Amino acid sequence: MTGRWGLSLALLALCAATPAGAAGTGQIFVSNERSDDIFILNAKDEVTGSFKSCARPRGMRFTQDRKALIVGCGNDDTIAVYDVESHKLLRRYRDIADPETFDLHPNGRDLFISNEDDSEATLLDLETGEVKAHFPTGPEPEGVLVTPDGKRVFVASEAANLVHVIDTEKRAVVKDIPTGTRPRRFALTPDGRELWVSAELSGVVDVIDVAKLESVERIEFRPKGMRREMVTPVDLVMTRDGKTAYVALGRANHVAVVDVPSRKVTDLILVGKRPWGLRLSADEKTLYVANGLSDDLTIIATASGKVRKTVPVGMIPYAVLIDD
Repeated sequence: MTGRWGLSLALLALCAATPAGAAGTGQIFVSNERSDDIFILNAKDEVTGSFKSCARPRGMRFTQDRKALIVGCGNDDTIAVYDVESHKLLRRYRDIADPETFDLHPNGRDLFISNEDDSEATLLDLETGEVKAHFPTGPEPEGVLVTPDGKRVFVASEAANLVHVIDTEKRAVVKDIPTGTRPRRFALTPDGRELWVSAELSGVVDVIDVAKLESVERIEFRPKGMRREMVTPVDLVMTRDGKTAYVALGRANHVAVVDVPSRKVTDLILVGKRPWGLRLSADEKTLYVANGLSDDLTIIATASGKVRKTVPVGMIPYAVLIDD
């Protein structure tokens, strides 16, 4: 009993907010689905080690104070929490059915999770370990995004071609928004007016008007010389000024650079095989790309749009997270 309460108290401390701008460790974490490990790189983009995590680690996120790393363990039905500096396991939340991705509410306590095999999203209380709510979705939910004000949660259902809108006060799904085929991930414009969602099998990004809660525009990706079915966008990230978006094009083996105001693709950057996860550094000078079928990480200098380095990691890298 003493150990359990001690662990709970430790996690409470980890979830407490710290002052903005606190220095990070500089570590770059890469989750690898098939090798069941997390690789670690330093600020010089060198692999410094790895640690075994759980069965099929996918989505990752820091706790609010950035002292702990939350990992979704798809084949273990577990959310695992690791200390950022020591990489030691702090806690496991069991019986979380096939967690894929998730996002943390601004309160630092409520974790909204997509449960791929159960066609639902769940709300996990990180302090008590209790699953406080279940939200029905279409089959194969994946992307999750909590709005900065914490009032809404968006969940993408791959097989239903829908984005579900959860009202966090009502704790209910209040709307389903049709999208292109197989919606995957989200990016919100800094002004909060637009939600961009990648639609993998349509080869597009749908632009959702957040006020209207409907898709109002579609950005197509048609690189020259590639058949439509070769272009499978998944992850996307946006710069803080809202001017540029980066979209991983999956089997097209490129990252698209998009001018947000004009919706125009301004560049295509060749990376590894099937780029999946993306992450911008805090200074936005570097873009990290997890390539799922070449088992490596492409590192891009955003100012030039040139590949700076390619680093081998584990098998089927999924997500990237930077402690900077």
